[in-house]
Amino acid sequence: MSHTLGIRQAQKQKTRQAFLDAALTLLEEQSLSSLGLREVTRAVGVAPTAFYRHFRSTADLGVALVDEALGSLHPMVRTTVATPGAERITRAVRLIADHVAAHPAHVRFIARERHGGVQPVRKAIRDQLARFAAEVKTELAKDPEAEGWNDDDLLMLAHLYVDQMLITASLFLETLENEDPESPEPSAAERERVARIATRQMRLISLGRQHWLD
Repeated sequence: MSHTLGIRQAQKQKTRQAFLDAALTLLEEQSLSSLGLREVTRAVGVAPTAFYRHFRSTADLGVALVDEALGSLHPMVRTTVATPGAERITRAVRLIADHVAAHPAHVRFIARERHGGVQPVRKAIRDQLARFAAEVKTELAKDPEAEGWNDDDLLMLAHLYVDQMLITASLFLETLENEDPESPEPSAAERERVARIATRQMRLISLGRQHWLD
């Protein structure tokens, strides 16, 4: 009996993931607010009624996509921010570049829907980013430079870093989308240029941090 339930649960999870994958593909060319339920079920190859066994609405599907896109990043971000000294920024830029290269559709979805027309999805993204900022703040508070800082200022600094990481992800995504498969060298040079700019911008935030209490 338990074996049968396990098979059913695995099949249910497989179908749910198929909905997420299909929606993510369809959202490469449109916003979530214009995505139709029948469009998604047609792509998965199931009846429209099957959708409601997994999601209440396309907005609920969008919230699940936010969790898939950002949820797994928390341990990596915490580990990166916990890195001491200048290596922290280097690792952060590398993390962003690698994530964009591996998951461009997720990055594109977040960039588009962060200010999109589906309120529950906007809130889900906002909540995830607030969680990132809180985690970054916790690590920044351990730095010797944090002595004398209050919680509000540390959180403000954390949000600056998170916002800069989002900007950097968008720049890497733009580079990826403009990439010419026939000319890899210019693309590599452009990625390197984006990495240098991102590194300098984060260092500028760090420099401002050093003089905040002056």
